Amino acid sequence: MFEITLDSFIRIVTVGFLAYVGLIIFLRISGKRTLTKLNAFDLVVTVALGSTLATVLLNNSISLLEGMTAFALLIFLQYLFTLFSVHSKWFNNIIKSEPSLLFLDEQFLRSTMKKERIKEIEILQAIRNTGFGSTEKVKAVVLETDGSLSVISSEPGNALANVKSKTETTQ
Repeated sequence: MFEITLDSFIRIVTVGFLAYVGLIIFLRISGKRTLTKLNAFDLVVTVALGSTLATVLLNNSISLLEGMTAFALLIFLQYLFTLFSVHSKWFNNIIKSEPSLLFLDEQFLRSTMKKERIKEIEILQAIRNTGFGSTEKVKAVVLETDGSLSVISSEPGNALANVKSKTETTQ
């Protein structure tokens, strides 16, 4: 359980370094969009890249070339999906959700909350996390497509705050 051979140590260090450098190169070539978390598909790609890196590092039966091929495939598919979603409204509607208004003018929108499986206490927590002590100074709370909650102030000149919540995993 606590043993490591010299061969496995050298493999992990060598493959780890090369896979990491290769992943960084792929990500730089593919652009910033690859690692954004704007929707569920983006999150899946980010997690899949990390999982692939871990598998390449720790599984002796997976070669570095196989891992690099997997990186390239995931990044290419992400590129295609985002390209299609930008150029096709139909495709975009299939893979992406719309933001949902959960709270407006001191009123919880219960039907939307129920549909999105968000509790009042989670909205109140997001409001507190942005520094508001109560709902009085909050104009709206929106569940964004990436699972975060945006809290919009009713005070002029106050910027909106974006709070990551556990709802990320429910989308």
